[in-house]
Amino acid sequence: MLSTDDRSGQPQTDGRPVRRQLPAFLVIGVLSTLFYLGLFVLARRFTDPQAANLIALAVSAVANTAANRRFTFGITGSEGAVRHQLQGAVAFLIGLGLSAGVLALLDLAVPDASRGVEVAGLVVANGLATVARFLLMKVWVFRGR
Repeated sequence: MLSTDDRSGQPQTDGRPVRRQLPAFLVIGVLSTLFYLGLFVLARRFTDPQAANLIALAVSAVANTAANRRFTFGITGSEGAVRHQLQGAVAFLIGLGLSAGVLALLDLAVPDASRGVEVAGLVVANGLATVARFLLMKVWVFRGR
């Protein structure tokens, strides 16, 4: 639950103002997206779009949850890390559903889509998944932080 800091009047979560959480989350999100897209393009060299998406998203989601745990929500140490990763898997599934859906629609609409078109579609899906990820992390995974 959010409270108000007596000195600043700003909402606080474990000493971190909410206004500081969102920029940290966005920086991690941009870096995670670049990592994800790089992994996707690499995996696409040897597998189909859906498998490449699954591989890239699974690897990047674990790194994203760990980074947000530390830098966005200020949680250090190993206590609760496994639980946080398992809860973060729900956000992963949402992202997987969105990105797999985009790739499936592209396959129907443009069967021979270029890597650039695939990546553009994944950027849009990832943007939507990012909003869902922040909300899930804020109200469920790292609630009270």
